Amino acid sequence: MDIRDNIIDAIGDTPLVRLSRLHPPGNLVAKLEYMNPGGSIKDRIALGMIERAEENGWLQPGGTIVEPTSGNTGVGLAMVAALRGYQLIAVMADKQSVEKQDLLRAYGAEVVVCPTDVEPEDPTSYYSVATRLATETPNSYHPDQYSNPANPEAHMRTTGPEIWRQTDGTIGAYVAGVGTAGTMCGTARYLKSMNPEILTVGVDPVGSIYTAESEADVHTYLIEGVGEDFYPENFDASVIDEYEVVSDKEAFDMTRRVAVEEGILIGGSGGMAVVGALEVARRRPDDLVVVIIPDSGRNYISRVFNDDWMREKGMLDE
Repeated sequence: MDIRDNIIDAIGDTPLVRLSRLHPPGNLVAKLEYMNPGGSIKDRIALGMIERAEENGWLQPGGTIVEPTSGNTGVGLAMVAALRGYQLIAVMADKQSVEKQDLLRAYGAEVVVCPTDVEPEDPTSYYSVATRLATETPNSYHPDQYSNPANPEAHMRTTGPEIWRQTDGTIGAYVAGVGTAGTMCGTARYLKSMNPEILTVGVDPVGSIYTAESEADVHTYLIEGVGEDFYPENFDASVIDEYEVVSDKEAFDMTRRVAVEEGILIGGSGGMAVVGALEVARRRPDDLVVVIIPDSGRNYISRVFNDDWMREKGMLDE
């Protein structure tokens, strides 16, 4: 019988799908991470961070997990927490979609919403508020996906080996958005350990610190769950060969194209990654290019797929 003992056992082994209509040569394939049970790639690190905390005695039975999240890590943590009897306080920036907030509440999490347009060290930022709540809440644990080594380790242990196995080791280029840097750097580190010639490409939104030429060029943007305004401890520049920089409009236009041309409903960060991956695939026609699709477009129906919202943000071509 092929029966999983619990929902955690369904995490991983997500499929690779060719994006043949967007790129007819057929050398661009997408790893559909929204097929994880919590709906995103962050299920992998949520499980990894909780198991590491349990093994080290940092998370006690009945404890509370406090984490700043763009939504997907929070959902993964909430899913694992529900199964193992923990509470979750998810601290989010107000630019995140209402769907993500409601989804977290559906899992029983408490959601705290903070302003987006403040510096990370500002006491009202979602980073600062999460740190304060973790200090104030008894029997609590703050995983901190930005510095927790279990984040990239989860991808070294699962995502990287899956891609290597699924492509029979023929992958020529790996493309992913860079946020907390766990997905990008952990997977890239594994793939380069198997073949140092694999090209690793980080895709970054305009306004993110990773590709900004100066501090003055770091600013807010609309794409959720990717890019940063500071350098996380998990960021390892040595495993990223090059970058593609993508605007909000380019990302959202591609997000919509993927839905209507490939029949795959993806989020804005996935659309951003596909824009970058298409550039890589065009430049390297002999390489098999793998791009990470972090989550589903179901989280963004009220935004990227809503004409009124797109028009309000100046993103809709009339």
